[in-house]
Amino acid sequence: MPEPTKPSRRDVSTLRRLAARKLEIAHDPANLERREAWYRHDAGPGGRPMVLAEYGGIRDPNPPLPDSLLACEGDWARGLERGLRAEIYQFQTLRDDHVVEPYLTCGWHVKASEYGVQATHHHAAFDGVLGARRWDAPLKNLDADFARLRPRTFSVDRQATWAARERLEAVFAGLLPVHIRGAYWWTLGMTWPAIELIGLENLMLFMFDDPQGLHRLMAFLHDDHLAYAKWLEREGLLCLNNRNDYIGSGSMGYTRDLPQPDWLPGDPVRTRDQWVLLESQETVGVGPDLFAEFIFPYQLSLAEHFGKCYYGCCEPVHSRIHVLKKLPNLARISVSPWADEEVMARECGAEIVYSRKPNPSLISTERFDEDAIRADLRRTLDVARGCRIELVMKDVHTLNNQPERLARWVQLAREAVDEAG
Repeated sequence: MPEPTKPSRRDVSTLRRLAARKLEIAHDPANLERREAWYRHDAGPGGRPMVLAEYGGIRDPNPPLPDSLLACEGDWARGLERGLRAEIYQFQTLRDDHVVEPYLTCGWHVKASEYGVQATHHHAAFDGVLGARRWDAPLKNLDADFARLRPRTFSVDRQATWAARERLEAVFAGLLPVHIRGAYWWTLGMTWPAIELIGLENLMLFMFDDPQGLHRLMAFLHDDHLAYAKWLEREGLLCLNNRNDYIGSGSMGYTRDLPQPDWLPGDPVRTRDQWVLLESQETVGVGPDLFAEFIFPYQLSLAEHFGKCYYGCCEPVHSRIHVLKKLPNLARISVSPWADEEVMARECGAEIVYSRKPNPSLISTERFDEDAIRADLRRTLDVARGCRIELVMKDVHTLNNQPERLARWVQLAREAVDEAG
């Protein structure tokens, strides 16, 4: 990747003006209250329900934060400007529980190889930015094809990382410090790479037709994922994700449980000092017994290396919650639009955060039905009374070209929380 050109004086002025506003927001009483609310939320009962809304997936021609607002000219500067304006938008307009911290971040330049085989992808012709695809899985027969798999190899470009940090420091000197902080994966759930390698149908069919082969594949993926995490640990590349970090499936990482008590500032971060997300959306059609046999043992073994675990995303997990509760560090769990809320509330209690994802169609259809939205929020707050609740509006792809809807949903959610007491 070519290095970005030096930003113009005008672009630097724009970025510094936005950074100054970010710094003001970081010290605003409302922002400080949200940060402390997240810590209370994570610590145990007694805090308030948290409210979050995501807009990054919205594909409307008229999105909440259009590129037409950008004033910078250079691509690198525009990327930074987009991030700064996003935080300002979240605080000033969206007004949910996102928190703004008085620093900037950049991540280590790390690369991971493939598994020695690759799927061939076929994309349908479509208008717009979203569409269908299928792929030809490279492994057809696990017994015959397994030898083609190769464990991944990993590398880091430290010089490029330091140069990226220096470029940021040159622009924001005297305003915001720059921290090397970031993640290398969204999930360690393993079923997504499994279906890339063998296909979705075979992931399920092999549970009956080739159980030994599927266990062999899952063990390979487990060992490879763990090897990546431990390589990062040995290289000193892991970063804490216990503050304003996106963890799990839409939650924030604020916790005082991490890092571990024996970690000292300046020490290398270990996996046990981190949050981890596990999920298995691809096995939504698999019963709890088969999930417990073929998927969960490998997830459990990975989770045991980490400090706290968030489980789930879009898959309803009420039928397998009795299995998931065997995770020793399970702290938050996704309650998707298709989950049985009563079962999840009963199983979560006050011990596991009830991370509720309302159905995004409530704010996406042609008619914006505020009564339906209120009813949905009230039902969750009633069913999960006594739980530690977070309401996360995510996976929104359209607001019917009415970007104000997202902020209005946040307002309705706050009103419902106040009403519920």
